[in-house]
Amino acid sequence: MSTIQQPVTTQPPVRMPDKIAVKIDGEYIEASAGQTILEAARANGKYIPTLCYLEGLSAVGACRLCIVEVSGVGRLLPACTTPVQDGMSVTTNSEKLTRYRRMAIEFLFSERNHICAVCVSNGHCELQALATALGVSSVRFRYRYPALPVDQSHERYVIDHNRCVLCSRCVRVCGEVEGAHVWDFMSRGIQLRMVSDLNQPWAEASACTNCGKCVQACPTGALVEKGRAVEEMTKRCSQIMQVALKRSAHL
Repeated sequence: MSTIQQPVTTQPPVRMPDKIAVKIDGEYIEASAGQTILEAARANGKYIPTLCYLEGLSAVGACRLCIVEVSGVGRLLPACTTPVQDGMSVTTNSEKLTRYRRMAIEFLFSERNHICAVCVSNGHCELQALATALGVSSVRFRYRYPALPVDQSHERYVIDHNRCVLCSRCVRVCGEVEGAHVWDFMSRGIQLRMVSDLNQPWAEASACTNCGKCVQACPTGALVEKGRAVEEMTKRCSQIMQVALKRSAHL
């Protein structure tokens, strides 16, 4: 009698990610190798403020609100792009960090024309919420009041450059999730702003799929739906994060 040969399994055994010990604000936590400080902190219920970060998208460290102190390092580091190391000691909340974070918020307000009282995202804006949480009630720096355009050419959406904080969340969600690559940066320094399809009006951007992911990912009133009055524009960032996380899980 011939015997039936069982197929040989060629799949490698599943390995649990390496665990390392990290001290955050005096408390030791368990983190996985490859995690960033922000990911490890959030996984253990520790709050670090962010504006440009959106879970599921690549981290760029643009807003500098997630800066933390790391023992032995002579400068502040962005938690969203700094990987954890075994034995690392991190401080996420101190007078120094609060001072720098308030300064970053004040610079964002002074660079553009953020008039909250007449904004469609008033009461639903991440920049506004962070300013409140950090106790920013006034701005010490001179407002620049730049003359920035408002593109209303799209049939469903509007981009108001006066309220853009250059977080690049729209760029990343359009490129990494939707795969359309409509948005990008143009110019440098104080002249830096978002453009669609190499500085074409949004309505003429042939790559745009009208999905609205960029609008929902935007943390302020820079990208909004048409027809919204003051305080009516709420964003569905949680849905964008779910889609982005499902996508990253399959990469």
